Amino acid sequence: MAATETFGEIIDGDVFKYYAHGCWNKSSSGKSVPIINPSTRKPHFKVQACTREEVDRVMESAKKAQKSWAKTPLWKRAELLHKAAAILKEHKEPIAECLVKEIAKPAKDAVTEVVRSGDLISYCAEEGVRILGEGKFLVSDSFPGNERTKYCLSSKIPLGVVLAIPPFNYPVNLAVSKIAPALISGNSIVLKPPTQGAVAALHMVHCFHLAGFPQGLISCVTGKGSEIGDFLTMHPGVNCISFTGGDTGIAISKKAGMIPLQMELGGKDACIVLEDADLDLAAANMVKGAFSYSGQRCTAVKVALVMESVANTLVKKINDKVAKLTVGPPEKDCDVTPVVTESSANFIEGLVMDAKEKGATFCQEYKREGNLIWPLLLDNVRPDMRIAWEEPFGPVLPVIRINSVEEGIHHCNASNFGLQGCVFTKDINKAMLISDAMETGTVQINSAPSRGPDHFPFQGLKDSGIGSQGITNSINMMTKVKTTVINLPAASYTMG
Repeated sequence: MAATETFGEIIDGDVFKYYAHGCWNKSSSGKSVPIINPSTRKPHFKVQACTREEVDRVMESAKKAQKSWAKTPLWKRAELLHKAAAILKEHKEPIAECLVKEIAKPAKDAVTEVVRSGDLISYCAEEGVRILGEGKFLVSDSFPGNERTKYCLSSKIPLGVVLAIPPFNYPVNLAVSKIAPALISGNSIVLKPPTQGAVAALHMVHCFHLAGFPQGLISCVTGKGSEIGDFLTMHPGVNCISFTGGDTGIAISKKAGMIPLQMELGGKDACIVLEDADLDLAAANMVKGAFSYSGQRCTAVKVALVMESVANTLVKKINDKVAKLTVGPPEKDCDVTPVVTESSANFIEGLVMDAKEKGATFCQEYKREGNLIWPLLLDNVRPDMRIAWEEPFGPVLPVIRINSVEEGIHHCNASNFGLQGCVFTKDINKAMLISDAMETGTVQINSAPSRGPDHFPFQGLKDSGIGSQGITNSINMMTKVKTTVINLPAASYTMG
């Protein structure tokens, strides 16, 4: 078990508790949810199956705690966040161990995620003090037809209770990317972690507990989404939802009503490679982008659109690098590890078999053992294949050969997704024109898609999501503007 002496109070027997009202609790349901180790495909952890009544109490507690937290000085909020960040980084090893066992993240990448999360919290604390410490002063005569008879003072105030729902692939980093902006802005937070990744998230929450945040301000409820998911997202006590995941987000947005939403729902990140590209650079980035963490990233390279004249050369360079990737358990820091669930592996296999039936060229033999799928490069993929459009979330890179830049842009923009993309070329003018034409939230020039650094804006278009993310954008989204208008008398004083 990952619970060391520091984390001893978060577990009861072999079941991890949920966090509410400033303490660790067992659910009255008496039930637990097993967490399957992707490598062994056997239960490894258990978490509480919270009830709707417990969710109600959590919301009530969060609402009450938020009222007093909103009056807490900014410097004090920042001080506590810095403390939580330090504790999180201090205990990176046991948290990383959870990530290895729950989601098969390679050990070195698991440690990196925890450290990166601590850095995010500290940066957010500083950015929050800067943004929220400023206000605006407006005068009425700047708008036509008005005299200087009104002064307007505006500042940012919190929304209330923020519901945070991170995904399995970054259950710590994408949780704190929601928690830290919410807290520095004066909101309370209710975290619903993914089942795969819940134990790592609970360890992370304990670091906030140890930092000394007020009771009820932070809660973490666990359980099956099918039982408490809709109840949480439709709860009248929620004032904002920040969700990262898949199609579930579309259903949430339809049910959530008028509250602010911040959602990132996946992508089919296209990589366009021109004739003048540095092919060695492109190959290295495409392998990293497509196969890092077994392709289980929203910003993974999901389709390569390569000019026909350089396709043979580039495919060979990619193929040579794929052959050097290590495949195996996350404990050994292998490049490609088991995907998170058997159903995920089955979905990936379905896309691969469809491509095979329709004539795609397999650069490697397709190989799978349980949840472990060996890296696969597919050449000569056509638009009538599912893999050309659907997000595999696995170690598969399809290559579509194109005869013009316009063809590549058309394929990119015809996708239902629009999260990120990339362009490889030595011509900066072409790069900028293509970037402008691509209907994606972010375009990387001569680099694989990437979410970070965490303070950069991060948003998707179309089915990839709504609402900008990134630290600054999240702080702004989790606040609203409060204005005070001072009305002056009609008479005015004159000088001299």
